Amino acid sequence: MFDHVTIRVTDREASERFYTTVLAELGIDRTYRTRTFSEWDDFSLTGADDANPVTRRLHVGFVAPSRGHVEAFWRAGTDAGYADAGRPGPRPEYGGDYYGAFLLDPDGNSAEAVHFDGLRRGGIVDHVWIRVADVEAAKRFYDAIAPHAGLRLEQNRPGRVQYAGESGSLSFLSGTPTENVHIAFPAGDDGAVRGFHEVATGAGFRSKGQPGERPQYHPGYYAAYVLDPDGNNIEVVNHHR
Repeated sequence: MFDHVTIRVTDREASERFYTTVLAELGIDRTYRTRTFSEWDDFSLTGADDANPVTRRLHVGFVAPSRGHVEAFWRAGTDAGYADAGRPGPRPEYGGDYYGAFLLDPDGNSAEAVHFDGLRRGGIVDHVWIRVADVEAAKRFYDAIAPHAGLRLEQNRPGRVQYAGESGSLSFLSGTPTENVHIAFPAGDDGAVRGFHEVATGAGFRSKGQPGERPQYHPGYYAAYVLDPDGNNIEVVNHHR
């Protein structure tokens, strides 16, 4: 479902220590590091600046291979002094076999380790929850881009909508909005990238980047960017590989 999810952080070294500490307990090692960003598979972080403020009020659920991994994630985080946001245990409100634990990263975003039947395959980010000012406005945007971003509407109830891909999910909940997250969805061809940008900008949403190649990422990286109703940077990308 997710090509990548990127957050902006106040203190890159502090945030990198947090994610390195807790994700290692899930068998997730840092895969790449440059002068500007750090990457763990399809999750990455980079420093905030005046033009790109800090990500706030985001929830990311990471794939845990077992309940024991969930417990190790939480224990490593709390032992290192990070804030507990929910001890390991069943969460039947999310599913009969759902088992999760929650911590807060240095900027107060919620990081979860989760294990259940039906976890996302092919990536480490199982789900993302975003709080929005207007759930219906968010739904209109994501309904419009869904055919081009590989999304389908999974749940639609008052105060919450959820989209799913082949595996994994993206939920929108009413509340003080999440700020400054970047989410990229994969596409199988350049037409989907162009279609995403055309339908979103045609509906009045602001372009953050026209469809085109971004060779600074790698040769053949073809992407477009649009801001959703709460100003989050949404991308559809075809990697040509």
